[in-house]
Amino acid sequence: QVQVVESGGGLVQSGGSLRLSCAASVSLDGYDIGWFRQALGKEREGVAMMRRGDPATHSADFVKGRFTISVSNDKKTAYLQMNNLKREDTALYFCTVERSSGGMRLWRFPEKGTWGQGTQVSVSA
Repeated sequence: QVQVVESGGGLVQSGGSLRLSCAASVSLDGYDIGWFRQALGKEREGVAMMRRGDPATHSADFVKGRFTISVSNDKKTAYLQMNNLKREDTALYFCTVERSSGGMRLWRFPEKGTWGQGTQVSVSA
C-alpha cells in the first residue's frame, strides 16, 4: 500500500505559522487526502481534506480561514499551511490518503485510509 511520512511540526508561539508536509511513496493523483489531528487525552478530529477531481476543499470549522490544504505539482507531497496558530491547535497531526471514493468516505471513515506516523505541533502562549 502507499506510504506517507509527515514532517514540518514544531514549537511555535500563538499567532505563528507552520507548514506541514506529507510525502507519499507514489503520486497521489487519484487519491483523497486528509489531515487529522489528535491532542493528548482528546478524540481524533478531522482538520481538512481534498478530493481527486474536486477543486474545492473541506475544512473543519475551527480551522476555516487559518489552515489550507494543498498538493505539490508532482502530486507526491501534500501540505497543510497553518496560520494564526492557537494553543488549542496543539496536537499530533496525521496525513491519511485513500483512493478517491467520489465522496466524503475518507473524512467519515479515516481508518480506511493509509496513515503516516504523525508530526507534533505545539503552540505556546
